[in-house]
Amino acid sequence: MYKKQYKNKPKTKYAKFPDRKKGNGIHKGRAIKKLDVNLFIKKASQNNQITPYTSSKSYADFDLTDILKKNILSHGYTNPTQIQEQAIPHLLEGKDVIGISNTGTGKTAAFLIPLINKVYVNRQEKVLIITPTRELAVQIAEEFDSFVKGMNLNLVLCIGGANINRQEKELYRNPQFVVGTPGRIKDLIERKKLHLDRFHTIVLDEVDRMVDIGFIRDIKYFISLLPKNRQSLFFSATISAKVNEILHSFVTNPVTVSVKQQETSENVDQDIIRIKGNNKKIDTLHDLLINKEFDKVLIFGRTKWGVEKLARELVARGFSATAIHGNKTQGQRQRALDQFKRNDVSILLATDVASRGLDIQNVTHVINYDAPESYDDYVHRIGRTGRAGKKGIALTFVE
Repeated sequence: MYKKQYKNKPKTKYAKFPDRKKGNGIHKGRAIKKLDVNLFIKKASQNNQITPYTSSKSYADFDLTDILKKNILSHGYTNPTQIQEQAIPHLLEGKDVIGISNTGTGKTAAFLIPLINKVYVNRQEKVLIITPTRELAVQIAEEFDSFVKGMNLNLVLCIGGANINRQEKELYRNPQFVVGTPGRIKDLIERKKLHLDRFHTIVLDEVDRMVDIGFIRDIKYFISLLPKNRQSLFFSATISAKVNEILHSFVTNPVTVSVKQQETSENVDQDIIRIKGNNKKIDTLHDLLINKEFDKVLIFGRTKWGVEKLARELVARGFSATAIHGNKTQGQRQRALDQFKRNDVSILLATDVASRGLDIQNVTHVINYDAPESYDDYVHRIGRTGRAGKKGIALTFVE
């Protein structure tokens, strides 16, 4: 990774950005309550040989069609994760399931695999998957594609930032799977292009995040439109009072599968970086990033404007960086994410839109350039590193 180390770290002029005006950022002028900095300090486990859960079963042990088993193997999956091992048999039996799990546990495959099998066996079945962010919806769609090769199953991605007229045309072709975000799904319902009473299998994914970002009314509305006779799957990292309120109106005689362990990964080394005196925050970040061990870095900021400004500054200083946030088009966000996944860029800057559910391999460092609004946000941010048994480092700037 090529990085320039400037002696005179330059100042850069920036074009006006829509998010810059007071009250137009994601927090609309709300005061951010500071968290205890001690929450951000925790040494990784001394045992660096932490290994992911290894199941005694293989996917061949599940009652799945042969072509699906072949696709799973081609995807590189041999043994199920803990949540997959526990949830898949119940889903294959048609039961409602509540899955409580940390990020990175393999829950997407835990529900996709049995539901693909269900629809392949009965082509009349239709599945609706609702998820909080566009990026997570895209990730689910990509994983779906890898599992359904040669099975003649179709999925429509219904997310904001993409052409709604094209999505309407694709829905008209009656796909078996629909994956979308609450805002776009509501738009399509109001346009009478999406009819929820036709779906007898529903997945609410990352429900706690959907509640956090204000979709609780929409979720209740969607539930009111669903057929009473359905299979309902509910995945969340936490069950708050508001989440519980949705839960009881959604599932019937559910099986609960919980693989949630510690709040933060034991193999993430967590520490703070104090900004003192006249030291500039950007210069402190610069001095960190020029170290060769900062190989693949995810940096979180609080506002869209702040993230964009910081990304431009880092590029001006010679770093390979890009950004994703709510003021980018969906195409721009997806291209930036793909560049980071492919290691075409080594630094990705993001607002909290990227902190949930995304599976990005080999992130060496997470840097909270702006401290998170809540400890829950912190947990999800740093969950992007220290995955699959690898050690990661999380640093939080404190002023």
